[in-house]
Amino acid sequence: MVNWSELAAGRTARLKPSAIREILKLTQRGDVISFAGGLPAPELFPVNAIRSAAERVLRDHGSAALQYSTTEGHPPLREWVASRYAGVGAEAVQIVSGSQQGLDLVAKCYLDPGDAVAVAAPTYPGALRAFDAYEVRYREVEIDDDGLVPASLQHALDDGVKLIYVIANFDNPTGVSLSLPRRHAVVDLARRYGVPIFEDNPYGDLRFEGHDLPHLLDLAPELVIHAGTFSKIMVPGFRLAWLVAPAEAMEPIRKAKQAADLHTSTFVQYVALEVARDGFLDERVTVVREHYRGRRDLMLGALERCLGEGFRWTRPAGGMFVWISVPDGLDTTVLAKDAVQAGVAYVPGEAFYGTGRGTDGLRLSYSVATPEQIDSGIARLAAILNGTTPPPASE
Repeated sequence: MVNWSELAAGRTARLKPSAIREILKLTQRGDVISFAGGLPAPELFPVNAIRSAAERVLRDHGSAALQYSTTEGHPPLREWVASRYAGVGAEAVQIVSGSQQGLDLVAKCYLDPGDAVAVAAPTYPGALRAFDAYEVRYREVEIDDDGLVPASLQHALDDGVKLIYVIANFDNPTGVSLSLPRRHAVVDLARRYGVPIFEDNPYGDLRFEGHDLPHLLDLAPELVIHAGTFSKIMVPGFRLAWLVAPAEAMEPIRKAKQAADLHTSTFVQYVALEVARDGFLDERVTVVREHYRGRRDLMLGALERCLGEGFRWTRPAGGMFVWISVPDGLDTTVLAKDAVQAGVAYVPGEAFYGTGRGTDGLRLSYSVATPEQIDSGIARLAAILNGTTPPPASE
């Protein structure tokens, strides 16, 4: 008999299951309202447009769309991506199989065991899981309503950092955005210390209010690897995303991509481009924004009505998430199971830290819940957090 646990590489001991996926398993009961997964709303998927696009692709480009393709990606799709950034050419774009692959490829190429990554506290757990595989350490950077705190980032850089990871727009899990002065401060610090930035931008198109801010890529193209995705503006099931980076930075990434999967699905690239072209996708994004804006407003209103003193929460100007900070003495990891029993699910804050902190916070997503579910679910959640009897799960 083969003992697979003894044969497994040492690095696998650092691989952890997704806390969010584990919580989602608990929500399979039909009476549980889930604010846990940051999933795009399925009713927004442009199914008819994708069906028509697939038919046109098969009719006009069938053989090419079903064949192997280049590692870099379908050239017209790379050109479309490049057109969305100032001063970026198609040669700077690499198509990847979802942003998660982008995270993995960058970590594979630029992080050695023992290297330190500067991350927000809290931050996206998918990034932590991708980096964990390469045996890194984390320097946690404090955040406030304007994003990363420069003094905290400088402290992390003083301790030695190989890479800065940041979601500048509508952060997951807090929903906050890096203000314009903070963007300049982060870039200035990165330049001073000679540390590259991985700018993850899955939610940048989901702005509800205010003005668009420059990407970190715009401010420092020589030291930023920028990731974008179709998952939040088209459909997540395509697993289609992109990296934008300087040529020198991109060279090892393309080699690693070729070794990983040769290339991203040719057919999916053709179909996504067919849907995106002629302005359809930009028009669709307007509809998506309005949908999520309405859900955000309902959730913020419900929190105002239901939560008592001592609770604080973010008020995102876009994206999919609200972060709640709870009073001293409450443990959101412990309360998560009570919440599920009361018919509502959230993600405990502990999942968003690389060092075991976070029991004083939790993340809510308003992206897939109906208005009725938001109203009822927040009432149930507030009862658990306030220590009162929740309304019946059938309500």
